[in-house]
Amino acid sequence: MGATSIPGPSSSQWLFPISALQVTPSRTTSEIPLEKELYDRARGVEFLFRLGVSLGLPSSAMYTAATWFHRFYMRYSMEDYHRQDVAGACIFLATKTEECGRKLRDVAKIMCAKIAKVDPKEVADDSREVEEAQHAILLAEEVELVDLFEAREESFEVEEYAWSIANDSYRTPLCVLYPPRIIAAACYVLAQHIVEGPESSTPLSARISSPAPSASLPTPPSQSAMPSESSRFAVEFFRFNEIEMASVGDVLAILLEFFAAQDVQGPAEYLAPIAEIQPPTTSPREKLYQPFAHVAQVSGVRANGSDTVRKDEKPPPPVPETKTSTQPSGRGWKPITSEKTNSGRPPDRLSERLDLS
Repeated sequence: MGATSIPGPSSSQWLFPISALQVTPSRTTSEIPLEKELYDRARGVEFLFRLGVSLGLPSSAMYTAATWFHRFYMRYSMEDYHRQDVAGACIFLATKTEECGRKLRDVAKIMCAKIAKVDPKEVADDSREVEEAQHAILLAEEVELVDLFEAREESFEVEEYAWSIANDSYRTPLCVLYPPRIIAAACYVLAQHIVEGPESSTPLSARISSPAPSASLPTPPSQSAMPSESSRFAVEFFRFNEIEMASVGDVLAILLEFFAAQDVQGPAEYLAPIAEIQPPTTSPREKLYQPFAHVAQVSGVRANGSDTVRKDEKPPPPVPETKTSTQPSGRGWKPITSEKTNSGRPPDRLSERLDLS
């Protein structure tokens, strides 16, 4: 099927209005519910990241591939092009543009191994599956946070949280909805809020609010005091105007919505404190994310009764009801501090322990 015309991106960047998610080809031509499309996008990017890690690609290449993945589905339906094929194609293209080239056959082998959940060594170079994967890849063929960290000496914990949140943001369509600096600021603000804790932290709405008219004027009795300079550093650094600060608020709300959609009553209970964070006040809009546990239960059958699960795709194992020993303890999710973004793999991710393949 050809590409569907939807509200277009700006002339300088591939950015779409958030309303474009309501009229993607998956929705208009395939009648896939929005919550199902967003769920499958997250699963596709998770698969893409696993491909990249197995191929030893730098994080920059995986982020580029994830952006292209979301752009692709702004033009084509997920019914016509399977997410794993598109993920493989985006990884292959990213290896070319990011100067970390990999052979098409190598990408196809890793892709087949991940789908079958076997060791890549068990996949023959001349197997039918590898040939089909290569064909599918060919058929389908930034990070502003650095500036923030260099401009202000921030705690290592805030930096690690911000990178992890930024990494998770690629599981959402944010990269094709907002400029990088808007997303970076939101990740930074949310990381500060998490590290400070719910009792001592400045509310998100205050962190992205307009500054007081004059620092010399006293705070009226009917108003709360303005947040500290450090809590507003991100919005001050980028010199955001009112519209841009509203966009930061929208990104924060979508991120929190995505985290809340995880199974916080089950294996993702460590996300519960983050899911409970009060989002900033934003413009009214339809909620994008529904609980993933519910979406997963009905994801195999569409409204017309057809099965959307790939024939060679193994269903994910049942989600355990109890927390395993590999999950972090303490006050909510905490990122791994021994990995840096230039280590050849993305930083630890909030959804890393959930089976989104």
